Amino acid sequence: MPPAADTGIESTCQARFERRWRHLTRPHVRALAWLLDAPGLLDPNAPYWQGSIATEGPAAPDVEAWLAALEADPAPLDAALGGRFYSRLGLYAEKLMAFYYAQQGTLAAHGLQVRTAHQGGRAGRETVGEFDFLLDEPGGGLRHIEFATKFYLLDSGAATGDHDLLVGPNLGDTLGRKMRKIFEQQLVLAEHPSAREVLPRPVTAAQALVKGWLFHPAAGVAGAGNNEVSDEVSNEVSNAVPRIPGIAPDHCRGRWLTLAGLAGEGGHPDERFVVMPRLQWLAPLKARTADAPQPSSRGGLAAMLAEKFAADPSPAMVATVREEDGWLLEQARAFIVRDDWPARAALRRETGQKPPA
Repeated sequence: MPPAADTGIESTCQARFERRWRHLTRPHVRALAWLLDAPGLLDPNAPYWQGSIATEGPAAPDVEAWLAALEADPAPLDAALGGRFYSRLGLYAEKLMAFYYAQQGTLAAHGLQVRTAHQGGRAGRETVGEFDFLLDEPGGGLRHIEFATKFYLLDSGAATGDHDLLVGPNLGDTLGRKMRKIFEQQLVLAEHPSAREVLPRPVTAAQALVKGWLFHPAAGVAGAGNNEVSDEVSNEVSNAVPRIPGIAPDHCRGRWLTLAGLAGEGGHPDERFVVMPRLQWLAPLKARTADAPQPSSRGGLAAMLAEKFAADPSPAMVATVREEDGWLLEQARAFIVRDDWPARAALRRETGQKPPA
């Protein structure tokens, strides 16, 4: 993860975001701007998805002005979030999108649950599913948006190109599993007989909106050349597109590497790193230098993560940062994983089950 001068950084998601949204500094507002403006993980024009992928962005000028107003006065957004601590990043992102749709005047329902008709009263009814968002359509119908925010690492150890090679950092999920659930259960929820009891109007369209980041294997990770998914040299972030159908070519991306790989890279003497808090994984990191933790050197980061991994095996999201005018700005990001993560990913691939920690 080298400094900007070595990466071709101007084409990265971080650089694109900073060019347009430099004036936004509040974390909640930046996260919302990223959800509305950044490319999705999936290509809405890919034939593979048969028109079932929604898109938000790039943000229109009126949305840009609205976000600037929230930067000046974030009280409405803060009130919508409720001042609570969000332990689940997906729920936090969903609340941000609900606020946006409500402010745009299109939100008909959020989190509407569907339960089976069951004798014995409400207590005996089983949950069939939930509509993430129901939006008003111009013709009077409803558009069902199934929303997800995901962070997947490309498992480099297999030569096939299916969506199950994109795995969650904790190995409990894959893009393939997520999309099968979305297509087979969630996008067809309006067709369930019990949905008629709760829908205020017919659903005339159903699409998935999937935001997030994909992490490609760093050079030197076993199998990193498979599928032509990565053309990285040295520390560079790949600009290659996975040979996996339906992935957006301009998706936001980083890389992943093991702790040993981090320690073994040559790096740059001036590079500095920050471990990113989970709720700041959406938008590129921007923090006041005076308020942020002191960035770490590569050696300091490796020592910190070795101590962390001894107690907690969860991968760490790390940003390479530079300082500019009193701000720390993210230049690139990576997941650092425990050294046994590739073997555990292989076991998951073979068994289809999350391996024990």
